[in-house]
Amino acid sequence: MVERKTWLLLLGLMALLPPQLFTQKNAPPADPRLAGLDSIVLQVLENWKAPGCAIAIVEKGKVLFAGGFGYRNHSTHQPVTEQTLFQIGSCTKAFTCALMGMLDNDGLLSLDGKVQDYLPHFRLHREEDTRRVTVRDLMCHRSGLPRHDLSWLHHPTTRDSFVRRIAYFEPSAELRERWQYNNFGYTALGAIAERVGGRSWEDFIRERLFAPLNMHTARFDLWTLPATVDVACGHRTHADTIRCMDYYRIEGMGPAGSICASAIDMARWLECWVGGGQKDGKAILSPTFVSEALSVQMAMAGSLPNIENPSVFTFGYGLGWILSSYYGHYRAEHGGNINGFSASVCLFPTDSVGIAVMVNQDRSQATAVLRNLLADRLLQLPFRNWDMEIRRQHVRGRLAQISAQQGMMQMRKVGTSPAHPLTSYTGRYHHHGHGTFELVLRNDSLLALTPGIGYYLEHLHYDAFRMIPINEDYREMLTGLNMRLQFMTDLQGEVNEAWVYGIEPEIEKLVFKRQVMPFDVPLSLLERYCGSYLLGTTETKVFLKGKTLIVSVAGQPDYETIPMGEHIFRLKALEGYSIRFEIGEDGMPRALVFLQPNGTFRAVRKK
Repeated sequence: MVERKTWLLLLGLMALLPPQLFTQKNAPPADPRLAGLDSIVLQVLENWKAPGCAIAIVEKGKVLFAGGFGYRNHSTHQPVTEQTLFQIGSCTKAFTCALMGMLDNDGLLSLDGKVQDYLPHFRLHREEDTRRVTVRDLMCHRSGLPRHDLSWLHHPTTRDSFVRRIAYFEPSAELRERWQYNNFGYTALGAIAERVGGRSWEDFIRERLFAPLNMHTARFDLWTLPATVDVACGHRTHADTIRCMDYYRIEGMGPAGSICASAIDMARWLECWVGGGQKDGKAILSPTFVSEALSVQMAMAGSLPNIENPSVFTFGYGLGWILSSYYGHYRAEHGGNINGFSASVCLFPTDSVGIAVMVNQDRSQATAVLRNLLADRLLQLPFRNWDMEIRRQHVRGRLAQISAQQGMMQMRKVGTSPAHPLTSYTGRYHHHGHGTFELVLRNDSLLALTPGIGYYLEHLHYDAFRMIPINEDYREMLTGLNMRLQFMTDLQGEVNEAWVYGIEPEIEKLVFKRQVMPFDVPLSLLERYCGSYLLGTTETKVFLKGKTLIVSVAGQPDYETIPMGEHIFRLKALEGYSIRFEIGEDGMPRALVFLQPNGTFRAVRKK
């Protein structure tokens, strides 16, 4: 009776909903467990200020519901239907794993085969790990690598280029030591499939999964479709303001998160998994793979169940699925988030139940609320106010982020100034795994710019700055990172590195090397530098080889130089070594000064 009263209370709250949310009508579900579904979903959307969602529910080979609620575009009030396409983000990973299982079944690879056997150019940071890492290790996130997600957010590129970046990511754990979520591993899985199968990952997914499952509208590239197509727009909610976001073009990282699908598409995907790999009597996935995918392959960080909710806890990762206990029911689930979209795909294998929820709101909590409310109804569990519970968790997390930011600002040394003029910091800084950012000075402010995200540098103290995304969407998305940048100088007092902290919890810092910008020196001036210089009895000769200035010290190899500025050159082969020519009133060099880590040495030009 208590449960019935609670649901009736939620239905009664419909009177508070804005009238425009009533525009989308679904046929009432035949299953009595889903009575009042429209009312419940619309109330959750209103509570979380989410524009719309699509839901698919299957049980024992039967689709109980596939439909939409609210708006696919909040500005135009176009409704979500069962055919509306949503980006599902990392729920794509189960598709990629399914493909790898198929290729294993075809004999084209082994899940326990070495990655390098299928992708010879693949490298991890440690050569020993490169030789040992397997396909399965990448599938269940135990490569030793943390996320490094800002690498692909800052610098979108091709799939092959992303794979080559992996070699420059330092691990934060030993191979197979612990579970650490990593999107790059899934991009490598897609590259493996392409190499062993001779076609693109996208073509494989279309032919081996979309086509046999009749997922006719599923695709990978919403941003290419005209506005007339039934496609959801991603949204961001800030306070009470809801607005559309640009699609993130995730082509290169596709195997980790590029699939777009409708409620009908996801119902067919769920039918396959609930059916043990079969759809309409046809085998799509092998029973062996389905069993492995839904079984623990890697334990996740161990902790006691939450005191507030001890009956729900996660214990491991399968192949593309997070495994947990949900009030005694075995659950396999995976979430997905990408600019403006959130999703959750959930299976209860022993109950033969599947649920997919897709919401066109950035990092939406409505997916978890709806997934759990629906699961409770289908499994006939007592009512629990998931809206209130997940909101409490969400608020607690936000307060922790704010507290961390305040703690950082309290450490600020007030009244200090940068050690150099701001122009001294400008230039390009490079990390082999995270690409290049350019430091520019605009209106007395330093900006760090990448192709994907730009940052305003707010001065903290001395040579330390806080990195604040210029774009509001990314500012909200990266709130919890507290990124800081510290400039470093060499022994000559020149800014030569930028250390970036707060990229993610498992990475202490990333070191970006300042790149030498081309400095044009006229040939006539290079010729004037040439000659012999004496430091005591040691002779140094300076001469040209083509247009390159060479420094030759007796008893040492010849050193090529790189122009760094007016009369200043860096020794190409020696880190931290440079030379400076002293110029007399007649415009001719009178001395050569060596700037070295162990001191400064002056050689006088021979007359």
